[in-house]
Amino acid sequence: MDARIEQQLGFLIEADKLKSVIRGTTLNDNSRHENSGEHSWHIALYALVMAEHAAKSVNVDRVIKMLLLHDLVEIDAGDVPIHSDAARAPAAQDAAEQAAADRIFGLLPQDQSTAFRALWEEFEAASSDDAIFAKSIDRVQPVVSNLKSGGASWITYNVTRQQVQTRVGEKVMRGAPAIWIALKSHIDAWFNKPRS
Repeated sequence: MDARIEQQLGFLIEADKLKSVIRGTTLNDNSRHENSGEHSWHIALYALVMAEHAAKSVNVDRVIKMLLLHDLVEIDAGDVPIHSDAARAPAAQDAAEQAAADRIFGLLPQDQSTAFRALWEEFEAASSDDAIFAKSIDRVQPVVSNLKSGGASWITYNVTRQQVQTRVGEKVMRGAPAIWIALKSHIDAWFNKPRS
């Protein structure tokens, strides 16, 4: 078999492992936790549907590519929920993700490895309008899941309205303010409900 195809298949076979990385967020029906493969697909769909609400004009094809690639490092580094205690120590996680990016993108032929790694780095740094919007959408989907699941991960991690605003809202406002404004009343309503 062609060496290039062998490398590409090796990468795709490795990417299948993303389906085994379990996230803190549940499915909308709260029946189980989603995996990172499902999350990546879902936010790519979010970007396709919601690109018209980006703060600045974006290339939706580039955004979708970023979103399909952005969590592949979790195969090695794992998922760290934004509201978990582990999220407060980003240096170790950043190092683990850089090493994972070296290994995983290194499975590809050099031209694809370089291009995909550059997209991943751009996303991580939020260094373009495309990446800023992609980061916003990455934050929107778990909020919607929490609103639909009765606040499953918000309850698990004892999340406050202020934490949602600072850890999520500020990033969403930067890339998709109309979406955050639309979600804000639902978030406020959820946090205003009495809890037993």
